[in-house]
Amino acid sequence: MKVFKFGGASVKDAAGVRNVAKILGLYREEKILVVVSAMGKTTNMLEKVAEAFYHKNADVAEQIKPIREYHLTIMNELFSDKNNSVFDTVNNVFAELEWATDGEPTKSYDFEYDQIVSIGEVIATRIISAYLNETGLQNQWLDARDYISTDDTWRSAAINWEATGKNVQQKLVPLFASGKIKLAITQGFIGVTSENYTTTLGREGSDFTAAIFAHTLPASDVTIWKDVPGVLNADPKWFDNTVLLDKISYRDAIELAWFGTSVIHPKTIQPLQNKNIPLFVKSFIEPDKTGTVVSNTENPQQIPSFIYRMNQVLISIMSKDFSFIVEKNLMEIFKTFSEAGIKINIMQNTAISFSVSVDDDQYKIPALIKTLQKDFKVVYNSGLELITVRNYNQETIERVTVNTEILLELRSRKTIQLLVKNLD
Repeated sequence: MKVFKFGGASVKDAAGVRNVAKILGLYREEKILVVVSAMGKTTNMLEKVAEAFYHKNADVAEQIKPIREYHLTIMNELFSDKNNSVFDTVNNVFAELEWATDGEPTKSYDFEYDQIVSIGEVIATRIISAYLNETGLQNQWLDARDYISTDDTWRSAAINWEATGKNVQQKLVPLFASGKIKLAITQGFIGVTSENYTTTLGREGSDFTAAIFAHTLPASDVTIWKDVPGVLNADPKWFDNTVLLDKISYRDAIELAWFGTSVIHPKTIQPLQNKNIPLFVKSFIEPDKTGTVVSNTENPQQIPSFIYRMNQVLISIMSKDFSFIVEKNLMEIFKTFSEAGIKINIMQNTAISFSVSVDDDQYKIPALIKTLQKDFKVVYNSGLELITVRNYNQETIERVTVNTEILLELRSRKTIQLLVKNLD
């Protein structure tokens, strides 16, 4: 059995949905579970709905309107029969969203975010499942929340592997084994708590969902369909003459993902490596090409790989009385970051200071700094870039540091990370 994952870019319009059908048509004899993300930039638009609802910084109805119109446009292009039940199904989902955002928030922002933003995947899979059925690719729509069990860490839920494995083995495996279906469509990015509240697994978490299903089934392999030929050694938006990495190890893949490559979600690799399940990254534009395979390869390529993380904030934390920053201080600092839900991308400490680089967030960062200032002196710089080079050499360092000021640098045998300020 195979697991496929299609991201938002692959289903951003009617043509994309038709292309997904075309790709799936190449695998008619296979049993496939398809994991789908929200269409196009729907998640971004739903985040604006969540902000308008919680922070009251915009009209909620006006934020929902373009999302409804966007999906209706896609459906009108896909379905000639306007009486198709998918129109009522999707309208009901939007009605539920309007009902959920009519009133005052009852819990934290992160909780409300998960309840609102998660509907993007629900809508996408409803549309795609209905279109596939209409075009002769019979499939079963599945709710991922019937299988993916999590804790209540909103926006970055942890998987309850025991419960999830039991759900998959008791409900999903028999469904395919019975021969009733060969193709099923489900959502990425979402799960559910034991109290039946929807959770999300973190941005771009659909890759992780595919890995969860593959691990618990288990599947023979996973394919992530992207708008690039496979895993490249750099983002083509920033670099010319990028190189396709046709074969990489699990270790290199997880390192690249952790440092910020956008092709694979960082949590995707571990569940696959544990079951020795190969991961293919292929182009939905050229599905016949081999792409990249991630596996227990013995000869990983040593091609330099470049990863950029934009909009970084350098936060330097110092004692107020010039005393050392010691283990007890670090414990409190890490606890503060954890409670704020902020991931540290790079860190460095001296005798009297501890410096970190984090992704900028207009709400979380000011609150974090205010909390830290109770016990420490805090200074910070924003608008920075974090450059990571895997398999670096001096030439690659010089290439990425032109017209920059290096504020922080960390090196290991294979990786260098440079936090820079652009001087252009």
